[in-house]
Amino acid sequence: MNLHFQAPGFGPAEDGLSPVVFPPGKSRQSAHHNPANLLLDDLLRMSKLEMIELLWETEPRMHRLLTESENVQQARNNMFNYLNELERIYFNIYVDHRLSELHDLEKKQAKWCVRVFKNIIRSENEKLAHASSLTLLWKIARRQPRALSEVGEGFLCEMIFLSLGINGKFACNRHKTAPEPAATSEQDAGVRRSMLLDRYAAQIKNFVSRYHCGLDEDVVRIHRKQRRRIMRHFGAGETQWNDYRWQLDHIITRKDQIEQLVELTDLEREGLDLAHRHNIPMQITPYYLSLFHPEANTTLDRAVRAQVLPSPRYVMSVVEAQASGKTMDFMGEASTSPIQGVTRRYAQILILKPFDSCPQICVYCQRNWEIKELDDCRVNRADLENALQWIEHNENIEEVLVTGGDPLTLPDETLRLVLDRVAAIPHVQRIRIGTRTLVAMPSRITDKLVEMLKGYQQWGRREICIVTHFETGLEMTPEALEALRKVRNAGISIYNQQVFTYYNSRKFETFYLRKLLKRCGVDPYYTFNTKGKEETSDYRVPIARLLQEWTEEARLAPGLVRTDSPVFNVPTLGKSYLQSWQDHEIVQILPDGSRVYRFYPWESMLVLASPYLFTDSPIFDYLHRLQADGEDTNDYNTIWSYF
Repeated sequence: MNLHFQAPGFGPAEDGLSPVVFPPGKSRQSAHHNPANLLLDDLLRMSKLEMIELLWETEPRMHRLLTESENVQQARNNMFNYLNELERIYFNIYVDHRLSELHDLEKKQAKWCVRVFKNIIRSENEKLAHASSLTLLWKIARRQPRALSEVGEGFLCEMIFLSLGINGKFACNRHKTAPEPAATSEQDAGVRRSMLLDRYAAQIKNFVSRYHCGLDEDVVRIHRKQRRRIMRHFGAGETQWNDYRWQLDHIITRKDQIEQLVELTDLEREGLDLAHRHNIPMQITPYYLSLFHPEANTTLDRAVRAQVLPSPRYVMSVVEAQASGKTMDFMGEASTSPIQGVTRRYAQILILKPFDSCPQICVYCQRNWEIKELDDCRVNRADLENALQWIEHNENIEEVLVTGGDPLTLPDETLRLVLDRVAAIPHVQRIRIGTRTLVAMPSRITDKLVEMLKGYQQWGRREICIVTHFETGLEMTPEALEALRKVRNAGISIYNQQVFTYYNSRKFETFYLRKLLKRCGVDPYYTFNTKGKEETSDYRVPIARLLQEWTEEARLAPGLVRTDSPVFNVPTLGKSYLQSWQDHEIVQILPDGSRVYRFYPWESMLVLASPYLFTDSPIFDYLHRLQADGEDTNDYNTIWSYF
């Protein structure tokens, strides 16, 4: 029999709403007896009314304070008094009734949650974000008309977990076991610790066994079969296939070309049709297309396809932005360019952009607003010369990142002209080359190119290195590995900047990639939060997931593997390191559950620079998407505890 009960203040008598109905086999006691033990799968299935019931059961005192408040300002005062009281309890060693119940880690989490709660009810932050979490809570508690329609499940989930948090309850509580007897000796303690670490290692193996790389024998067979199919389509032989100039001459730009070689989903066809109709450039190298699985809707190649096949939502977001006159320069590069072809955000390094195209266009690219198709792109020698002279005359510049576009798209002769000029500048101590050809067109890494790059390495005086973008293990193929081997054998370091997107954000997926890269001679460098542009919404992942990955998954890897740092690239200002509360804070939670962050500039301790407001993707929506893709969302239970 279904159990019927009504959430406090909601029901037919007041609002004409239906009573809460739990599914068969569930009861209020079984679902809510201990809210801290609630599984995410249970929560994601709840209605708004059930979530409200859980919220007030989690925090009855907050419910009473809000209900008794005649207006929002009174509610604010009452809430601050309550949160300040909690904070005093957690810091006060002479108060025993709560401290005796909480572990030190639970107290630590409670302090962070109190801080977040106080932040989101501050009037200053309400003005900044043009929203008020407190007003929504007050309306819900006082049964205001239309309160339910104003709030989303994502908001209610955030409030539930914040309420659990301020009381020292968070997801890892459900993993508690009965205390073990004290160790009888130091060796016994060491054995027990080793057994715990073995359990961690078993967990790692269980997760990473789901992932594949392009070096796996079965994957290699699929890729080789697909490569032969593409070669037959173009009438090419092995020599042509392995010539990067042939790859550039046969860049794939149309849906009909792709459909002759791989199966597409309806959504992929729609996105490609819209991109063609609205002149949104799409480029894929024949080599990278060979990494596609010939069949559609497989989980094996989803991260590969998603990088280069524009979705309908992406295309229409770009079209709407262009029609409105809104700038596509999300990172504000125009305002950090002292001269054409140069971007400078830091004191001693700058970006030099000699070329504005790539063999392959990544949908989520932060510079996709200025990337042109290969046929429309040329090196502007006058602009390049002016940029090089500007660098020559500024002795503060000690490092130059040559990127674009992809500079390795250029012929050796043109690339040599650029690098010769940069290397001739006495104060330049390092030349970086930003390129994805190692991933998208590894045949570009010829012996001749490597020998040329090696010539710019002067031990003790100047370094040359490569920064690339591996996003998934499927991109590490025998061809890519050979290209990496050539570069590393020349004494040139290679660093990876992964963009943390929905398509590589599953549990231990980035952990798997880090370890693979390190074995192949690539040092993990940065893990970027996906840019907050509207057109990249299909790729975006909540900041909380990136923090969770770094704290819970990356931390289990050896130190030489987890050398990357999770960062948010703040428009116009540069990278903000996400591990530090000094660099960012939550200022509001919107009705749909989006967190609004205030990011402080990297130079905030050096100059009074204005912060940047960012609206993140709702955690609730991300988890729902994972669930729809077959993930066990209970594996992500602690995500709400990261800010």
